[in-house]
Amino acid sequence: MPAITLPDGSVRRFEGAVTGTELAHAIGPGLGRAALAMRVDGHAQDLSRRIERDASVVFITRRDPDALEMIRHDAAHVLAEAVQSLYPGTQVTIGPSIENGFYYDFARNQPFTPEEFPAIEAKMREIVARNEKFEREEWDREAAISFFEERGERYKAQLIRDLPASETITIYRQGGWLDLCRGPHMRGTGDVGTAFKLTKVAGAYWRGDHRNAMLSRIYGTAWRDQKELDAYLTMLEEAEKRDHRRIGREMDLFHIQEEAVGSIFWHPDGWRLYRVIESYMRRRQQGGGYQEVRTPQLVDRVLWERSGHWESYREHMFVATVENEEKTLAVKPMNCPCHVQIFNHGLRSYRELPLRMAEFGACHRYEPSGALHGIMRVRAFTQDDAHIFCTEAQVPEETARFVDLLRSVYEDFGFPAFRIKFADRPTLRAGDDATWDKAEAALRDACALAGVEYELNPGEGAFYGPKLEFVLRDAIGRDWQCGTLQVDYVLPDRLDAEYVGEDSARHRPVMLHRAILGSFERFLGILIEHHAGRFPLWLAPVQVVVATIVSDAAPYAEQVAAALRAAGLEVRTDTRNEKINAKVREHSLAHVPVLAVVGRREAELGQVALRRLGGSDQSVVSLADAARALAEEATPPDLKRARN
Repeated sequence: MPAITLPDGSVRRFEGAVTGTELAHAIGPGLGRAALAMRVDGHAQDLSRRIERDASVVFITRRDPDALEMIRHDAAHVLAEAVQSLYPGTQVTIGPSIENGFYYDFARNQPFTPEEFPAIEAKMREIVARNEKFEREEWDREAAISFFEERGERYKAQLIRDLPASETITIYRQGGWLDLCRGPHMRGTGDVGTAFKLTKVAGAYWRGDHRNAMLSRIYGTAWRDQKELDAYLTMLEEAEKRDHRRIGREMDLFHIQEEAVGSIFWHPDGWRLYRVIESYMRRRQQGGGYQEVRTPQLVDRVLWERSGHWESYREHMFVATVENEEKTLAVKPMNCPCHVQIFNHGLRSYRELPLRMAEFGACHRYEPSGALHGIMRVRAFTQDDAHIFCTEAQVPEETARFVDLLRSVYEDFGFPAFRIKFADRPTLRAGDDATWDKAEAALRDACALAGVEYELNPGEGAFYGPKLEFVLRDAIGRDWQCGTLQVDYVLPDRLDAEYVGEDSARHRPVMLHRAILGSFERFLGILIEHHAGRFPLWLAPVQVVVATIVSDAAPYAEQVAAALRAAGLEVRTDTRNEKINAKVREHSLAHVPVLAVVGRREAELGQVALRRLGGSDQSVVSLADAARALAEEATPPDLKRARN
């Protein structure tokens, strides 16, 4: 007689096993109609599954956040059926839900194109309208392999072969079509609804390996209703306008080319923007008690083996061999093992803790070429990386201190709010459960002291410790995970870090891995898109362009530029024999925040006419007042606070 505990604490008892569908209808007809799936003791399941023992059950309805992932998962199955119906002979491979949507990878003689989307979407709507029931079946492994091979589905057969021997092989049917899937699913294809749209196609290597066949990936998005879909599509249109690659070209900030895949060629204005951010972060870290260091780019694999990175991260590392030497060197993908080497250089005392060690560390990681994206996902990048070596008792205070610094930095860059995810132990990890219990408890205590709330991100911790992930929301509502704080008891032990405690005994420090921006390159891409290239004056790579109305004003334009440069501003002049309206358009497209217009009258009176980016009005002020006001506006926010 299973006892079912519901979210309100009430308990329902049944004579025998009961399905989720039966339970929902027993509670009430409204829930029976609304329930799409359920969570049994925290695990999502189909409503058709039988509950045979005492359990806690929560139903998932269309308005619940969990419903979105299920809608997208089921939409991927509907997409796959539609494609195979329209294009016989196409093989299906994998099709997961992802953030904001889903995709499915197909093996086909020719790649799909967006021109085929209308036909595929129409077929998907037919399948949704039929509302075919999702039915879960458990199959014998060899029978499943034979079934898919006979149908020419060699990728599905390979997926089954590679599953662990202990894995139950589950197949989901929707009418006459079926797919290998762990589930869970909603009740039927009708629950997907019609608020979906196919968005793009891309090439994708089978299992992400460039040595494998290239597949054709169709991306789509799916939402609970048309209003949500329309809002998302509007956001995509705005995101396209803000694309950092396009704005980067307009502002002449950087470029990327095939001869250096995944690396960035910074142009003068882009490098100035980079250095402004670097200088700001250097000041903030120095003010926070961090000591800046620099560590090698090439490090013997022995260190990476000792740290555990060679085993868990080798596929992402660039490796070099030294001729005539029996050495294998790795280009560092992260800084943490090298920082431990500095900590270990000499005997440390508890009086030195916490020791905050920072580095703008140049790192390299292998990313598949298909995953690269402008400056946001690259192979060569610089982290605003730091590690805090401290005692266990210092972990909460150091965490609170870091969160305060991070909050202030984000506010200065124009992000007034963020949310935090708590990522706990992953399946593959170093260290025993007792160590992880201690690390997770320390991080929870630290959050309590810092007064921060978090949501759980189960199983997404680093292999050596749990972490907090700091997620920004940009101007058009997109989330970006940038900062991180990780509590690590494992690496200090692996690399023999120790200090002499107050008791004169040797102790292991706790190591806090932390970053605020994450990587300069990615954060710069986020900043460009957040501000749509219209940076606040302190960040703008070109702050003022002095433009002449008539050629006679050219000497005065140079005088104005010199005065503004003397005030600390980054200034260019435009004395070409062009109409002023053409100059305004050109510099507006280049996102120059201030245009200082001068003609004969301004030259005679020692004035400038200031025009702001995006505005049609202008203010005429004296050159001295302009220099003073613009210099104040262009002062970085941390320096303003220090001065005041």
